[in-house]
Amino acid sequence: MTTVNNFNFENKKALIRVDFNVPLDDAFQVTDTTRIEAAKPTILKILEDGGSVILMSHLGRPKGIDEKFSLKHIVNNVSNIIGVKVKFIESCVGEDAEKAVAELENGEILLLENLRFYPEEKNGDKTFAEQLSKLGDIYVNDAFGTAHRAHASTTIVAQFFPSNKCFGLLLAKEIESLNAVLNNSQKPVTAIIGGAKVSSKIDVIKNIIEKVDNIIIGGGMAYTFIKVKGGNIGDSIVEDDKLDVAQDILNLAKSKNTRIHLPIDVIAADAFSEDANTQVCDIYHIPDGWQGLDAGPKTNVGFSFVIAESKTILWNGPIGVFEMEKFAKGTIEIGNAIADATDEGAFSLVGGGDSVAAVKQFGLADKVSYVSTGGGAMLEMLEGKTLPGIEAILN
Repeated sequence: MTTVNNFNFENKKALIRVDFNVPLDDAFQVTDTTRIEAAKPTILKILEDGGSVILMSHLGRPKGIDEKFSLKHIVNNVSNIIGVKVKFIESCVGEDAEKAVAELENGEILLLENLRFYPEEKNGDKTFAEQLSKLGDIYVNDAFGTAHRAHASTTIVAQFFPSNKCFGLLLAKEIESLNAVLNNSQKPVTAIIGGAKVSSKIDVIKNIIEKVDNIIIGGGMAYTFIKVKGGNIGDSIVEDDKLDVAQDILNLAKSKNTRIHLPIDVIAADAFSEDANTQVCDIYHIPDGWQGLDAGPKTNVGFSFVIAESKTILWNGPIGVFEMEKFAKGTIEIGNAIADATDEGAFSLVGGGDSVAAVKQFGLADKVSYVSTGGGAMLEMLEGKTLPGIEAILN
């Protein structure tokens, strides 16, 4: 795998696709700088070599030019995190951009305006990609969060750098971490798959079922499996049109000797609310009018035991409605069990928006081996798909 470490950037201009799609509050202040911090090692490597950096990213989903999605709002954050004053230009291509790049000296950083102000970006327009390519000597893709999109800046632009293209250190680490789970893992391997819907994780489960020893199924999707096994789930969330899929997964797991672990008990509530009345129920006997919103105490002990015995752990999706304190315990217990197993030498990878939010919220991000920066991209890799942004560098 060719990374920035395979190049010397002295007197070179590096055109880097980063993922600075960060959350902003109403005052346009960045509320989470994780994605900017994640790009820092790649940027510093190039500057330390004696090169200069042109950063390109999208922010949000603007419909054309929209001031509230301008990357000018994040310039100070990027400057403070990298430790170098960042220049900014209100365009991505054309005369002004080319002039700003021509004037860029070694050791300097230029941030281009939001790529998605141009419809050509999402359309994967070749002419637009060629215009972008004029801005750099070497193309670096360090944006895992958009690697599953065949956009101009993530995929098409690489064609114009036949031998001068590489992965940034972040994207390389993402690929290595997923590879460590899927292909080079120490056994036993445990995948914890949570979230609300079976439908969003069907392909992931089917792809990893042969590669793992245990699959822990938690969150809302568990009730579809319990219902197909004959349980009474009360008013819990269920996908009635996916009962046959859940049964197929159970059958497939059995044929592959992969153990599926479902919750035993749940914290049930009489309303989807922080103020609801709650009771602990056997998951197969949830009363009508009640819905399961978190894993129960026996489940937490059982799941933690499986995790403690594991050498490789993948976590994608929460175990309960962790956004409400009353229903966060199952997700916290899973996180703590993963942290303990990691401390004992297991390799743990956490990915997907909600699980990443959970490990940050509960102070566990530094206690797992790797926290992925890409939700959709990670899911597609777990589904066994080749991502266009990665393929473009490898070809």
